[in-house]
Amino acid sequence: MTRLFHISDLHFGCEDRQALAWVKDRIAAERPDAVAITGDLTMRARSREFQACCDWILSLAAPVTVEVGNHDLPYFNLIERFVAPYRRIRRIERLVERELKLPGVTLVPLKTTARAQWRFNWSRGYVGPNALRRSLDAIAEIADPQVVLVTAHHPLVEANTRGKALTKGGERALAALAKARVTAVLSGHVHDPFDLIKETANGPVRMIGAGTLSLRIRSTPPSFNELTIEGGAVRVKVRTFGEDIPTPAMQIDDVPPNAEPPKPGEPVAPVAANPA
Repeated sequence: MTRLFHISDLHFGCEDRQALAWVKDRIAAERPDAVAITGDLTMRARSREFQACCDWILSLAAPVTVEVGNHDLPYFNLIERFVAPYRRIRRIERLVERELKLPGVTLVPLKTTARAQWRFNWSRGYVGPNALRRSLDAIAEIADPQVVLVTAHHPLVEANTRGKALTKGGERALAALAKARVTAVLSGHVHDPFDLIKETANGPVRMIGAGTLSLRIRSTPPSFNELTIEGGAVRVKVRTFGEDIPTPAMQIDDVPPNAEPPKPGEPVAPVAANPA
């Protein structure tokens, strides 16, 4: 059995320090095989925010892979945004978009952030052809792919949560990942956990989203996902902090529109509370 902690949207500068301490303690005590962080490490990509975030990530007692979110690109220095957008993250550069091979599962990164886009809101996701090709090439090189998990910041398509992703190129990317037999795409951005199965032209793909560990909560309290992978099956448990909300309270009984029903014997997985 392989166990993975999936965390997202730390937003240092607006972080929940108690929630972060709780997650760090859980990692130290439970020793997951890896930690996947799916972006928005900071609030405004300031140097002091990255310094605090890098300190925290480097202190974790587990292998880590990190995606960069839209909040992690410089806000106020456009020259740096276009020329050297990751300069302030050098201390963890080796962890950014890092492929991880674990027993029975491989994590492959997919970049969904862009320095600029042909639309007003640059915070929304964008999957460019080069980014998608890099991910597909990495997947093709996996010798014995039992479970392939793709890590991204933005949900590739809408996830029935209060936050909107509207990722450009997301539908195409999700269909390509389905063709490559990807098991699931892990993401963040919307600050609520979800676990859905989306139908594509090439078959279904599972989408798993982690909540936030910041003060910028939406439907659910600060949380992270615990994934257990065994025999090719992936099970997700949402672990919350700050409020005693049991996981069943964050589940819905009906299958979301256009979603594939769970396989026989597979439990209905956690989805964001009160999805809108």
